Amino acid sequence: MLAERASLQLHPGWKIGLTGANGSGKSSFFALLRREMQPEAGDLEIPAVWAVAHVAQDTPALPDQALEFVLDGDTELRQIERDLQVAEENHDGERIGSLHMRYGEIDGYSAKARAAELMHGLGFSDADFARAVSEFSGGWRVRLNLARALMCRSDLLLLDEPTNHLDLDAVLWLETWLKRYQGTLVLISHDRDFLDAVVDHVLNLEQQELKLYTGNYSTFERTRAERLALQQGMYEKQQREIAHLHSYIERFSAKATKARQAQSRIKALARMEEVAAAHVDTPFTFRFRDPKASPDPLLTVHQASAGYRDNDGVAKIIVGDIKLTVRPGERIALLGANGAGKSTLIKFLAGEMKPLSGERLEGKGLAIGYFAQHQLEQLRPDESPMSHMIRLERDIGGNAREQDLRDFLGGFDFRGPGAESPCGRFSGGEKSRLALALLIWQRPNLLLLDEPTNHLDLEMREALTLALQETDAGVILVSHDRHLLRTTADILYLVGDGKAQIYDGDLDDYAKLLASQKTEQKAAQRSEAKKPSRREARANEAADMVTAEQRKPLQKEAEKLERQIAGWQAEKVLLDARIADPALYSSPDRSLLDQLLKRQTELVKSIESAEANWLQTQEALEAL
Repeated sequence: MLAERASLQLHPGWKIGLTGANGSGKSSFFALLRREMQPEAGDLEIPAVWAVAHVAQDTPALPDQALEFVLDGDTELRQIERDLQVAEENHDGERIGSLHMRYGEIDGYSAKARAAELMHGLGFSDADFARAVSEFSGGWRVRLNLARALMCRSDLLLLDEPTNHLDLDAVLWLETWLKRYQGTLVLISHDRDFLDAVVDHVLNLEQQELKLYTGNYSTFERTRAERLALQQGMYEKQQREIAHLHSYIERFSAKATKARQAQSRIKALARMEEVAAAHVDTPFTFRFRDPKASPDPLLTVHQASAGYRDNDGVAKIIVGDIKLTVRPGERIALLGANGAGKSTLIKFLAGEMKPLSGERLEGKGLAIGYFAQHQLEQLRPDESPMSHMIRLERDIGGNAREQDLRDFLGGFDFRGPGAESPCGRFSGGEKSRLALALLIWQRPNLLLLDEPTNHLDLEMREALTLALQETDAGVILVSHDRHLLRTTADILYLVGDGKAQIYDGDLDDYAKLLASQKTEQKAAQRSEAKKPSRREARANEAADMVTAEQRKPLQKEAEKLERQIAGWQAEKVLLDARIADPALYSSPDRSLLDQLLKRQTELVKSIESAEANWLQTQEALEAL
């Protein structure tokens, strides 16, 4: 059961974060709001006129162009376009006029520009607009579905983990877009910073209860922590966790060397004291095992280039002139737009790609723990987490007891039957947890993590954050989760324009950099569009003058026709009312009825003729 005896009201314009543990019923609540499920008791009332938008889970391999697919999200716009085509085929002037009026009211004439802006924000290029939907990979089709949902002029927008397949640049754009959204938003997300920036209410599902909190996610965490602190056992655990974090912050502060990023991280770590209090009842408790060896440096890269060779053997460099030295305990985060080369760089550092030039030197005893989404596909679907652990322990020549393996899996919430179930039926989050558990058990001294938080809920993300803070291994991280980056990374590298360079700033500076780059790009595009040659400028000016002169009589004619049509239609309404009067037909003198019927026929013909002339005038104006 989702919840018992739940009563609440969500008001227009609210932005609500829907939270709760995996399996608590968040997706079922969304199904209720989409009318795909009915409540077993009580009532769920949504205004009948509300348009509800959500992101489709699947996208078939359609031949439709990507831009047209996104435009389909505005169903009224598409219906008007279809109706206009029918009206034009039938030469129905009145219908055409009313449809054009409604088309303008819903900003139909700017629809393609709005769809293009959505696609740009989500990382698509102009060249992608004309590509068929079937040509995009699964992750990019998810982005298309998201753009299509945002294109809908909705009253209620339901978003379930919208940031999962986005990079940090697209997450920051989506955050800004949702802040401006005028309707009611219900959002499921496991990105704390994203929730904090967007939502003004939190609806929490816990122990079959729905409880509404006012404020953002941080406010909800503090409120929940205060409630948990009232329970003595929880309170004691909370104090131990805070003391533990205090010692870590002091340790880090003593060795901080990079002022701007260091100060940003110290503040984020101090914030962890409040965060920890709201997660003391987490089902996840694990730490990275101590590495067997810690060579210093762990890995050195000197003027190397990463990429691939095409069929003709020609080198295609994605990231070049790489200079990097990784030492034990160092934590590096890679920033950059989608497609800039972050995943290529981390794959190169993992040794899965040979350098096209330069050197990649491993320290003696280097043990890499590499996590990427394709690792999930390497899990054996017919085997359980316990079977995976036993096989792994045998492969690395270990002799751990079965109970030790079970205890370790329990820290990742694989307990009892969950540790013995085939993982082929697991959710994306459960597979990610198992892949992380297998990686951690191997005691790596260099962690290379490419989007490790995808599919992980807030509790697991928090446990991973704490574990990464404690480990003595080196860490190189790609993630769109800003909370994880703030509290984990000491050094930021910016990947872009074929290079990877140290970024002298923090995540707030990076967000400002992206905003300024987009502003400059738009200004440059406008400037380029408005910059004709001197000859073209003179020709355009002359053409504009001619066009203006040509438009004047047509505009006057259109205005005259509109006044005539309005007058005739008003007269016809009064005339129709008189003709509908039964007393008119009881009079022996039919001359008045004949006059009225004759005038009615004249008005109909006059209106039809004027509407046809108005339509021709409008077409002439559009042609100019």
